[in-house]
Formats: sequence, C-alpha cells, structure tokens
Amino acid sequence: MYSFNKFISAIVITAFALSTSVFAQEEVEVNFVKIAEGLQFPEGPAWDGHGNLYISNCYGNWITRINNDVADTFVVAPTSPIAFEKTNGLTVFHDKRIYACDYGLGAILKFSPKGECTIYASGFNGEKFNRPNDLAFDWKRNLYFTDPKSYGKDILDGRIFRVDYMTKEVSLVYEGLAFPNGIAFSPDGEFLYVSESAKERILVFLVKEDGTLSEPKVLAELPSGDPDGLAIDGYGNIYAAHFGGGAIFVIRPNGELIYKIKTPGKKPSNLEFAGEDLSELYITEDETNCVYKVKLPNRGLRLFSAPGIE
Repeated sequence: MYSFNKFISAIVITAFALSTSVFAQEEVEVNFVKIAEGLQFPEGPAWDGHGNLYISNCYGNWITRINNDVADTFVVAPTSPIAFEKTNGLTVFHDKRIYACDYGLGAILKFSPKGECTIYASGFNGEKFNRPNDLAFDWKRNLYFTDPKSYGKDILDGRIFRVDYMTKEVSLVYEGLAFPNGIAFSPDGEFLYVSESAKERILVFLVKEDGTLSEPKVLAELPSGDPDGLAIDGYGNIYAAHFGGGAIFVIRPNGELIYKIKTPGKKPSNLEFAGEDLSELYITEDETNCVYKVKLPNRGLRLFSAPGIE
C-alpha cells in the first residue's frame, strides 16, 4: 500500500496518467485527528469561514459548534419562533445564517448567528417535506435540497427541491430517486451531483438556465456501501463519504475513481473542507460518533453561499 504523500506526489494533483482501475484498488491511509466525540449520529458539517464548524446530531436535539477544534453546543435562542427537532444537512450563507434540513419537522430551517430559528421552507403543495437530508446553494443563491422518504433500491419516492432566492417559491425539480442523499454543485455551477444511496451510486444532473434539472447520468458506482455526503475540491474532484464502506472516495468530474481514503470507522456520513485556506477535510463518522479532520494537498472549493462572497 502506498503512503499518502507518495501516492499524492505520484498523481501530482492535475496530471492523472495511470488507469482508473489502479487507483480504484488503492486504499490510502491518512492520519486523521479526532476533533470531537460523544456525538449522536453526527452529520451535515458546515464551515462558516470564521473559525466555526457546525455539526448536526441526527439522533439528538442539538447542534455542535466546533471553534478552533474545540467543541461546544450551538445554543438556540429561547425566543425563537420555533424549536427544531432533528437536523441533518447544514450550510452557512453569506450573512452567516445557518440553513438546516430538519427531517423531524419536514422543513428547511434558518438560524441566525445568535441562534434565532425560523422556517425557510415548510413544504410543497400544502404538505411538509418527507425527510430533508442535505442542501446546497447555487450561484444565484437558490437553494437545492434532497428529500428522501423510504429506503430501497426499488422504492423510488425520493425527490429534489429548489427554493427560489427572490420569491421563496418551492419547486420540485426531480423525483423518482432511491433515497437521494448528499448534494453538491460543480465549480461552474453547471452540474449538480447527488448521491442516490439505495442504489449505491452518484448521479450528475445538468442544471438548466431556468433552474430545472436534466435527466441524470450515473457518475460513479460505489458498491458495498451508501454514497452519502459530498464535497468538491478546487479542481472539481468529488469527495464522497461511503457510509458502511469505511472510506472517502475521490472521483474525477468524468466519473473516474482516483483513490479512496480509509476512514477511522465504517460509517463516514458527511464531509466539509474547512480552515483558513480550505485545506482541511473534516468528516463526521457514525460508527464512532466522532468528528475527524485531515489536511490534504488539494484545497476545497469555496461554496457559492460562503460568507464573504457577494
């Protein structure tokens, strides 16, 4: 097995000369550092660009805040109009507000930096969402999120929604998926990547000018585990948490597998590039109920919604 540094130097970031099959068989071990423990099914890491990383506890009713690698609890203001129940995916917007998928309420929530919690999107066609899972803003500030319901490769009741930034109108942009999960945009915003967990694959959609989606293509098959959370580096490579497979897969935009990183437990659920230069990859891991980080040679892509981007 290659060492991580030797392996990375061999591919030299942008020049990939060897065949996919070679890289796909390599399991790279890195030195993960444990940042937080004792969590309850951690998910949805979200970096605010100012030293804070927010983590959902899917089996709990609190959000963990990690500042300079020290964990505490993000306190929700007692005067909030609503109380959240079960958050999953999180992301931080330009104004430092935290947007959250709440699968207990079947809604998308918005938290101010001081903890005031309000509903951003309550449902579709008069009904609450099923189980909002993960979310991402496009370059026009419209919010896309996955909404699975049942789990099974032949149960196609999963959906993708879009919330218009200006009107707050909710539209159904795709349906008929087998537990859609992680979601992320390509660096140019032209493509949307979605993990279809129950079918053990990652899909790619073309984002049309009106915000609707094309029919998807299969970007990558990742058997023996569920593709879960997604992150993108500055070169457009896709990093996929392989829940149950104990790895992070790194995939080129054309779908070729570059390599996989062995994780401390078998159930990595999500991941986020963070730190001042976005060179630290944080992962949530649900077998150990911990958060880990590792420094990588590729920096992460700065999200369209990242604080400081206007």
